[in-house]
Amino acid sequence: MYYLYHIPGKKIGVTRNLNKRVTETQGYKPTEYEVLDQSEDISYISYREIELQKSYGYRVDRKLYKTLFNKMKINPTDQTSTFPVPVNKLKGRLMDCLGLKWKTPQGYEFEITTKAIPWIVRNAKTSMYNEDRSYIYNKAFYEAFQAEPAIPVNNVFEHIREWARDRGIYDSGDVKTQLIKLYEETGELAQAVLKKDDDSIIDAIGDSVVVLTNLAALAGYDIEHCINTAYGEIRSRTGSMVNGTFVKEQL
Repeated sequence: MYYLYHIPGKKIGVTRNLNKRVTETQGYKPTEYEVLDQSEDISYISYREIELQKSYGYRVDRKLYKTLFNKMKINPTDQTSTFPVPVNKLKGRLMDCLGLKWKTPQGYEFEITTKAIPWIVRNAKTSMYNEDRSYIYNKAFYEAFQAEPAIPVNNVFEHIREWARDRGIYDSGDVKTQLIKLYEETGELAQAVLKKDDDSIIDAIGDSVVVLTNLAALAGYDIEHCINTAYGEIRSRTGSMVNGTFVKEQL
C-alpha cells in the first residue's frame, strides 16, 4: 500500500511505511500529519501526489514517485558522488536504497546506512548543471564516516543522536540555536562549580555533552570524529602545570 501523507505547512509526500518515513526519519508524530489518500496503484498515487502538491501550494516534484522506485545509480568521480535526485527528495530516496554500495575512483568504498543518511542529507548540494541532481564531496564523507576511529567509540553518542532525531532536532534545529543552548549549559556548569554542587556539576556536564553532540551533527560531523581529531592533536604534547593549567611546551 502507498500512502500519500501531508505534514501541514511542510510538504506532501508518498511512502509505503508511515512510521519509518514520517515518524522515525522526519520526526513527526501521527497527530502531526494526515493521510490524504492511499492506493496499491503506484501510478495513481504518483500523479495524485503532484496534483495535491499543486492544490496545496507546495513545491511540485519534478519527477513522479514511481520513477524513483528502482535502486538509484550513483555517479562517483574523483571529487564527488552524485545522486540522480534533487536535495528535497534525497532523504526518502536514500531510505529506499539502504545497503546500496559504491566505490569511487580513488578507492573509497561507501554504503548507504541509517547512520550515514543524516550526514549525506545535511551536506548534499544541488548540482550546478542539473537541479534534479545532488552531490556530496567524497573526502568529507570518508573522513566523517568511513575513517577508522583513533579511539574506541561508546555508542552512547548514537543513542543521543537517535533521541534528537526522534524529537525533530535535526530536521528543525540549527547550529546557532545549539550554540546558544551550549552557552546556557556552560553557564549552569559555572554556577554549579562555584557552589560546589556535585549533582548539578554532573548534570551540567552531561547536558553540555548532549548539546555538543547535536551541534556537531547539525554541522555535518559526528562528535566522535571531533573528539578523535582533538585527541590526535594533543596526545603527544608535552608541557607543565602553571597556576592550575596545563601549558604546552613551546617548540
